[in-house]
Amino acid sequence: MTVCAARRMGRRRNLGWVDSRKIALIAYRVMAYVTGTGLVVLVCIAMPIKYIGHNNQPVAIVGALHGFFYMAYVVCTLVLAERCRWRPVRAVLVALAGTIPFVSFYAERKVTKLVRAMSPMPKRSTDRSARPEGTADQQSDLRA
Repeated sequence: MTVCAARRMGRRRNLGWVDSRKIALIAYRVMAYVTGTGLVVLVCIAMPIKYIGHNNQPVAIVGALHGFFYMAYVVCTLVLAERCRWRPVRAVLVALAGTIPFVSFYAERKVTKLVRAMSPMPKRSTDRSARPEGTADQQSDLRA
């Protein structure tokens, strides 16, 4: 049975508990590569075309794309920093890595090693039958 067929029948795949740091790290890594590649293209290709070829079009396009991707990179960095409980200085330094060519690739490797070396987040209890004392079910017994 395919996943789509199972969903139509009301069944869901049990993915279990997913560490939120893992998801934040994946988003950060993708944006680090995209931002770093955009910056390298901007600096190594578009800027020489602008100054040597006297054509402003590539810088306008690639620069705008890099700016958009950099904003997403900063958001992913801040989410990862919050999930990993980094100090603000580390978060700012990692965010600034997207402004220097090739440094975002280096920072991505260091951050990945750092996050993977951290202990996993504690798992939440998936047992919904355990309720705290004083819930509505227990209070109804007291009224009778």
